[in-house]
Amino acid sequence: MVVVAVTGVLGIGPLLAAVIVAGTVAVRMRQNREDRRRAAECSALAEALDTVVGELRIGAHPSAAAATAASEIGDSASASDCRASGSAATAFAVCAARARLGGAAADGLRVPEAVIAAELSRVADAWQVAERHGLALAELLATMRADLVSRMGFRDRTVAALAGARATALVLAGLPLLGIALGQLIGASPLQVLLSPGSGAFLLPLGTALICAGLLWTDAITRKVLT
Repeated sequence: MVVVAVTGVLGIGPLLAAVIVAGTVAVRMRQNREDRRRAAECSALAEALDTVVGELRIGAHPSAAAATAASEIGDSASASDCRASGSAATAFAVCAARARLGGAAADGLRVPEAVIAAELSRVADAWQVAERHGLALAELLATMRADLVSRMGFRDRTVAALAGARATALVLAGLPLLGIALGQLIGASPLQVLLSPGSGAFLLPLGTALICAGLLWTDAITRKVLT
């Protein structure tokens, strides 16, 4: 009822603009959640690899080492009431089960739908090479962990370096609002035009869409740099 009343008074333009803004905010919040989840899962994977390497170096069987890693990162997630380590814990649990049954343990680490599918795939490749050629699994996994930690560090440094660019994008996105405010101060009445049922029904949604598209495009560029 409220939406219908507002639409009847101001026209369809403000409603479309509000929908565009809400959609953009939702997309950016979802992307931020995915980024945080990815960072948490990468940390859990690094912890799991550290556990596996430590267990292997004291003589544990690969299946037992994988099971220990799955248990430890699973307990860590439960203690912190966080599900971010779910992919890594599940992958190592499946890996341990496959190894106990005499199957290909590396295949258990391949989880295409996981947020960290690429990282798990690299670990699986190293595990498969060790099984196929009789190489030291602990050393290969230690190398994988070092590579993962290095990638995480690079990502953190890049995010920090891009903070200025993202802030600039936000400032530029806000300039049209400043222009509208200045227009109101000098008596040009831009709000009256934008909120009118006539030209405002086209101009306000168009301007809002361009601003939001600029923000999303900036996010896409920065995310591409980080991948």
